[in-house]
Amino acid sequence: MSKNKSYIGISFIILVFGILVVPKIVERIKNDDIVKSDRLNIESGNGRNKNASLYTKGPAPDFSLTDQNGKTITKADYKGKVYVLEFFFSTCPTICPKMNANMLKIQDSFFGNRSFGIASITINPENDTPDVLKKHAETLGVKSENWHFLTGKRDYIFDLANKGFNVYAGQLPNGNNGGFEHSGLFALIDKDGNIRSRKDKDGNPIIYYDGLSDQGVADLEHDIKILLDE
Repeated sequence: MSKNKSYIGISFIILVFGILVVPKIVERIKNDDIVKSDRLNIESGNGRNKNASLYTKGPAPDFSLTDQNGKTITKADYKGKVYVLEFFFSTCPTICPKMNANMLKIQDSFFGNRSFGIASITINPENDTPDVLKKHAETLGVKSENWHFLTGKRDYIFDLANKGFNVYAGQLPNGNNGGFEHSGLFALIDKDGNIRSRKDKDGNPIIYYDGLSDQGVADLEHDIKILLDE
């Protein structure tokens, strides 16, 4: 008799389980929730899938310029590296010092990683010769061998900024702000030479990072790490 009671008790528990749980499982299967959950679990541990969240604008424009050591540097020299690119000039009295300070933070965060680099392109090449840029780099405290300060022909550089990267750079006729003006944006470029960025809260790509704000730099450093893991 006690065995029969045990069987009845077990059967009751199974019946209750079936009534309460099975419909939920069926509903999840219908809604593809189980598949989605499994997929999310896989993605959470897979860096490559996480990288898909970074927007790809397309290939960064080609360039050929001279660095602070007198060496010709092209886009191909950054192949296989994640790098950050900016436009600046050494005598800038306004936003460049802040950009320089933030770029130094980025350098220090990834110092020693040979897969990371920086490209700082002057928009005042008449003044910013390789020798001037070398002294500027030394004054800043640049340590990375992959941080190139680049100069060349002014028209070429302006076209590279305004037409190539679509990042504003211009010359002021009245000599204010050191005679030039430009944006404080940083471009993030992946190992394959593509411009990458995160998206804003509305899902729109930001394209470039704010090189003047702490949050912009924090976001940039976070996304550099993602691309280095690709």
